[in-house]
Amino acid sequence: VQLQASGGGLVQPGGSLRLSCAASGRRINANPVGWYRQAPGQERELVAAATGGGSTTYADSVKGRFTLSRDHAKNTVYLQMNSLKHEDTAVYYCNAVKGTAVYWGQGTQVTVSS
Repeated sequence: VQLQASGGGLVQPGGSLRLSCAASGRRINANPVGWYRQAPGQERELVAAATGGGSTTYADSVKGRFTLSRDHAKNTVYLQMNSLKHEDTAVYYCNAVKGTAVYWGQGTQVTVSS
């Protein structure tokens, strides 16, 4: 499975971005997926995750602002980010789990700055 993350950029506080994670090679529609982020000098942290059955969980810091969704036809996972804050600045990574293997996208930079 190859994962291609995109959609990052520079946005002002309060703005929105939608990240995409397009999968190729194999379908991930029924597999657990997640979005993580890593800010400079910090460890990678879970932002949002979805089970294969569709249940989603979010980090407390993003609840009510971020939404993980899937487009099964496009084999793509999205992260809609609203009401962005300075502290959301980080490199965002997507991943997918198939069996015992975990696949990662290459990361996309999100910078929240005025």
